[in-house]
Amino acid sequence: MHEALFYRDPGQYVAGTVPFVLDGLAAGEPVLVAVPPTGIDLIRGELGSRAADVEFLDMTRGGRNPGRIIPGVLTEFADSHPTPVRIVGEPIWAGRSATEYPACVQHEALINTAFDGRRAAILCPYDTAELAPDVLKDAERTHPVLVEGGRRAPSERYDDPLRTATDFNVPLPDPPSSARTHRFDASNMTETRGLIAAHALAAGLGEDKADDLVLAVNELTTNSVVHATGGGELLLWREGATVVCEVRDGGALDDLMVGRLKPPPNTRGGYGVVMVNLLCDLVRIHSDAAGTAIRVHLA
Repeated sequence: MHEALFYRDPGQYVAGTVPFVLDGLAAGEPVLVAVPPTGIDLIRGELGSRAADVEFLDMTRGGRNPGRIIPGVLTEFADSHPTPVRIVGEPIWAGRSATEYPACVQHEALINTAFDGRRAAILCPYDTAELAPDVLKDAERTHPVLVEGGRRAPSERYDDPLRTATDFNVPLPDPPSSARTHRFDASNMTETRGLIAAHALAAGLGEDKADDLVLAVNELTTNSVVHATGGGELLLWREGATVVCEVRDGGALDDLMVGRLKPPPNTRGGYGVVMVNLLCDLVRIHSDAAGTAIRVHLA
C-alpha cells in the first residue's frame, strides 16, 4: 500500500500521520517515520511516550539523494523486520531543487515496483500549501491512493510506475563550459582515479568525502569499460560547495531499478550503483539510444 497524504497545515499533517502510526503500533508493526525535522517534531510531540516505539529518520539527510531512499531507507527498514512494516516517508518538500525533482518523481513511482508483493504500508505527506500544483499532480500519478481531509480514495491519475519513471528520464542540464573533460578506458583507470581525487580535494572536499567520490565515480567508469563501450568521457566541475562528476558512454541503461535494490545476500556483483546512490548527495541518470550519462553530486 502506497498512499499520498495531502495536507495544508500542521493540524492536517498530524491528523493524517499520527493515526497511521498508532494503527501500526496497535497491530504490532514496526514503524519508521522518515520526514524532515519539522515533521519529526510534530509527530513525536503528538505521540508522547509512544514515540519511543517508533524509529525516526531525518529525510533531508538520509534521503537527500532520492536514489538512496529505496535501498538505504525503505527496504533497509523493511528487510530488517520479518513482519509487515509501516512507514511515513516524505521525500518531496518545498526545499527540493529543480535538479533533484525528476529523481524524486522517479523514486516515488518506483516504490510501487520495489514493494510490489511486499507487506508494507507507506504514507507520503505532500504540503499542498507549499508545493506547486504540478508536483501534486505528479503525486497523484505515483500513488495508487490519495488521502485528504480524512478521506481515502483511489487516485484517478495513477499510472504505470515504469512509464512514469521513463517519462522523467529527462536530459540532464548542460554542464558549464568550464567543466574539465577526460577520456577514459581500461588503459588509464589509475590516472582517472587520481584526477577525481585531485579535483575533489582542490574543490574543498575533505579526504573522506574525496575518497567517497573516487569510489563512486570509479564504479561508474568501470561499468562503462566493462559493460558498455569500453570507455567514455568524464566531466568534472564545481557548483558552489558541491563537486559534480558526470560519466558518459555509448551504452544503454534499460533497467530503471538499477541502483535502487540491493542484491540478495551471498550474491556476487550487483551492488555497484546502489553503492553510488548511498555515497552521493544526488545521482541523476539519463539514458537513450545515443548513450548514458550519470551525474553525481557530493557536497
